[in-house]
Amino acid sequence: MANNHTVEKVGGTSMSRFAEVMNNVIIGQRKPNELYNRIFIVSAYSGITNMLLEDKKNGEPGVYGKFAIGDSAWESCLEKVRSRMLEYNRSFAALGLDQDRADEFVNTRIDGIRDCLFDLMRLRSFGHFTMSSYLPPTRELLSAVGEAHSAYNSTLILKKHGINAQFMDLTGWKVDEILSFDEAVRRAFDGVDFSTTMPIVTGYVKYDEGIMTRFDRGYSEITFSKVAVITGAREGIIHKEYHLCTGDPILIGVDKVRVIGNTNFDIADQLSDLDMEAIHSKASKEMELCHIPIRVKNAFEPEHPGTVISCDYISPEPRVEMICGRNDVEAIEVMDPEMVSQPGYDYRLMKNFVDTNISYIAKTTNANTITHFVPQKNQRLDECAVLIGHSFPGATIKRFPVAIVAVIGSNMRSPGFLSKAADALYKEKINVLALVQSSRQVNMQFILGRDDFEKAQKALHRVFVENVF
Repeated sequence: MANNHTVEKVGGTSMSRFAEVMNNVIIGQRKPNELYNRIFIVSAYSGITNMLLEDKKNGEPGVYGKFAIGDSAWESCLEKVRSRMLEYNRSFAALGLDQDRADEFVNTRIDGIRDCLFDLMRLRSFGHFTMSSYLPPTRELLSAVGEAHSAYNSTLILKKHGINAQFMDLTGWKVDEILSFDEAVRRAFDGVDFSTTMPIVTGYVKYDEGIMTRFDRGYSEITFSKVAVITGAREGIIHKEYHLCTGDPILIGVDKVRVIGNTNFDIADQLSDLDMEAIHSKASKEMELCHIPIRVKNAFEPEHPGTVISCDYISPEPRVEMICGRNDVEAIEVMDPEMVSQPGYDYRLMKNFVDTNISYIAKTTNANTITHFVPQKNQRLDECAVLIGHSFPGATIKRFPVAIVAVIGSNMRSPGFLSKAADALYKEKINVLALVQSSRQVNMQFILGRDDFEKAQKALHRVFVENVF
């Protein structure tokens, strides 16, 4: 396909403000002939996926979480989802949403899911069906309905405003055939004329491996990437609530942060590793290999060009592009006198993390101590610590909460960056527990106490951004 169209993703928070998204992003100041050659991938409305699965931040179980442990409260949780979806429908009445059709869509899907879960409960009662056989498909089924809801509503509203929008339901609702990811996307877009049609696509795609099973909660960006690659888009655009900035605008202050403007896929990977939602690392990979740039824009500042993530960009001058971090981190420290000069010790230790499916964010090592810094939300940390204790009975294992604050940039190969950062933290009386920086010098990570998390970001942003501009 010709590279004359864009693929654009709208996140859940923005979708909840659809009137603004429509006025700023989808229609804006465009003339009728400028509306097309754009494919929109939409997320579920804000909060819906948390209610369907579990809260992304605190892990509080939703419908899936309750169902998975056999808690009958899953049914009341599902009814709360229905009510919330119908509330969203009512909130879009002023935009011309056909309430009857929108409500019927919600009720049909929720009724179908409820009946399916009751059937699974009956099967489970016979004792011959293992959770591993039906829980992953259940999670897939529940995930899909949020995106189907928002995509269907968006299509109805846009049609009401004279746009030839096409609802592309890739969730596989009541479709027996299961395709590969590529084939599912390819078939959906076969024969679609982008110059006269605006596809509104569900962020969830049903395919043979299971998009939730493979990618979990980052799946809508995976869909965004796959659609861009399969259709040969000239650019991918992600519309967010904020610009991709030099720091967290809520913490640092909207008046103090700067729009990054340009960066590369390497830096996007660093941000993803720190749980920054610039772009899912696995989503960006295919686009990077196909040389499709990604533009991150503020959905509520449509005229601003945003930040372009490309393959080859390197800042022409040494600079810091972002101060960021995460404070939901736990240190797992293993100190063992027998570690010294013992080949393979690290390999044996790492196997415990692999066996419990735990990926670390950062790692430090010396003669007799190896410390891994891992996301605290992983529910198998206790299991991992027990396995390490069994594997190394002579080791002392300590676990403690920490925060990571990072200084990131595509061009920081210049003397003074590290000393400048350390001096900024010293002046704020912040104790650095550990420091991680690879020889490529694109990411300096400071391990700190959690109480210093916000103060450290402000101090580093002040030194590297505010005092530079």
